[in-house]
Amino acid sequence: MARITPIEKYRNIGIMAHIDAGKTTTTERILYYTGVSHKIGEVHDGSAVMDWMEQEQERGITITSAATTCFWSGMEGQFDKHRINIIDTPGHVDFTIEVERSLRVLDGVCAVFVRLVVLSRSQ
Repeated sequence: MARITPIEKYRNIGIMAHIDAGKTTTTERILYYTGVSHKIGEVHDGSAVMDWMEQEQERGITITSAATTCFWSGMEGQFDKHRINIIDTPGHVDFTIEVERSLRVLDGVCAVFVRLVVLSRSQ
């Protein structure tokens, strides 16, 4: 059977960051905006596609790395279609081995950085 997408158009991308930075949320948005998912899954209500284990849904954290695939050809379809294999990794330090296992197959990494600003309501 012939490949639909040539092997040179494959990209393996990991989503990595510290805990609660939004890795799974970012992955859920990618799946939605590339048409793979028709509903944006939310971590806090247990509907995230990437957090498939019962423990992940209960705790609201990623425990195991999870892989998914989407296709991308640019915002206006101006590029050849690429198959993007996305690996959503855990952020909790207890599951660092899952992140290390994923690094072996990646072409690149998307690092999610979050800056938390707390504003006081008092004057």
